[in-house]
Formats: sequence, structure tokens, C-alpha cells
Amino acid sequence: MNRRKRVLITVASVLVAALGVVGTAGYLAFLRAPDGSPAEACGAGATAKPAVVGAGASMTQGTLGGDWIGALRGRPEFAGHEFVNAGHNGDTAADLLARLDADVLACRPAAVLVLVGTNDVRAGTPLEQYRADLTAIADRLRTGTTARIALLSLPPLGEDLTTGINQSLAGYNAVIQETATRTGVDYLPVHERLLELLGPREDRVPYDFSFPLALTVATRHYVLGQTWDDIARDGGRALLIDHVHLNDRGAARLTDVAAAWLAATP
Repeated sequence: MNRRKRVLITVASVLVAALGVVGTAGYLAFLRAPDGSPAEACGAGATAKPAVVGAGASMTQGTLGGDWIGALRGRPEFAGHEFVNAGHNGDTAADLLARLDADVLACRPAAVLVLVGTNDVRAGTPLEQYRADLTAIADRLRTGTTARIALLSLPPLGEDLTTGINQSLAGYNAVIQETATRTGVDYLPVHERLLELLGPREDRVPYDFSFPLALTVATRHYVLGQTWDDIARDGGRALLIDHVHLNDRGAARLTDVAAAWLAATP
């Protein structure tokens, strides 16, 4: 075999290996079902424990970034509950509404935590449409279940709150709080509690999300074994691994907010 062919074979082997590594990370972060998915937790083999459902998008799915549903599941005080992860990557409020019966009501939940809207902010969903979708979600949960219901405010997008996208996000969070009050469900101040963890204002990193960045972050975690906190810290961020998804520190604060609500007497 001549030298040129050997070089080509070596390069091809390296490329195949690299694609395999990236493909594995992509699958684990974006394609696999979360632990305790509705199909797994609410199917024929479901337990008789009261179900607590987390409903939302990728921040709830928890395969890219900190897994707050998994953290709740691991708390000994909630051992008597079944935690269902009804998060789905990329969902808007309209997407969640479309699958609400199959993925949430079918579980006959005792409690539902709704965290959805980040993708509406990123897509520029008009506030009135977002309000209508969120209201329909709250109303369907109220009429279709006997569950306690909470709407969670959205984490920041990037950590510089002066950017345009965070100024827009403030309007969506106002809709969440207003909708909770109007529909008679609970409001959980996740955004407010997360801001307590941010560093000095001049050190905050602005929003700069991209899919290649998210894939790089996933590879660093799933292939290289780096923690979500280390990845965020390397990028100069206190809460977010890729300007959208929470690190473990941020997810732990979200978990604390949710846990306090679950533990409270109805």
C-alpha cells in the first residue's frame, strides 16, 4: 500500500471515529427519551404512586443540562411519588398544548409543573398567542385533572439581562405570572431565584446560542465526562451551559423552588 493510500485511510478512520463520538453525544443530548417519560411511567406497568409531572421543553427533558425532574425524583422526602418527565426538546407552548392529553392528563397527575416558553421567546411567538396557549394549558389541566398546578417563570437567555432577548423574555414572564393569577393556579418564581446566582453585572455574558455550541457542550459532557458546571464556568457563565440550558447549579435552584412547592400543604 502506498503512502498516499495509508494517509487517506488514516484520515477516513479519524473522521469516522469523530462522527461516531459526535453522533453519540447528539443522540444522548437531543434524541433519547428522558428517564421517567410518559410512555415509561404512565403505561401498563405504571406504579400506584401519585404522579408528579414536569411538562415543558428541553430544560424539563434534562438531557442537555441539569435534570431538575431527576433531582426531585432522587429526594427521599418524595419517595412516595412517581416523577414523570414530559419534557420534549424544542417544544413551544402550542406544542405542549397539542400533546397535553397524551403526555400529562393520561398520567392522572397529583401535581403538574409547567415550564414552557423559552422556545416561544426565541421564535418570537406573539405575546397574545403565547398567552392564549398558556391559558389553554392551565384551563385543560384544571378541568381535566384534580392536580395541583404550577406555572414556572422562564430562566434568562444568556446572562446579560440588558440584551434585547432578555427584555423580550420579561414580557413572557409577565404573561406567566398574570396567567397563573387569572386561572387560579400557582406561580413559581424560578427566574427570580436564578438571578440571585448571577455574578456582578459587568461580568455577565450575553446570549449567543448556536446548535454547534450545544453539540460541543453535549460532547464535552457525555464523551469527555465534564460536568455541566465546569462547562458553564469555562464559558464565563454562572448558570447556563450554552446560553439557554441550565448547569447543575442552576438546576439545583430550580429543584429547590419546585420542591418547596411540592412539600407545601395544598
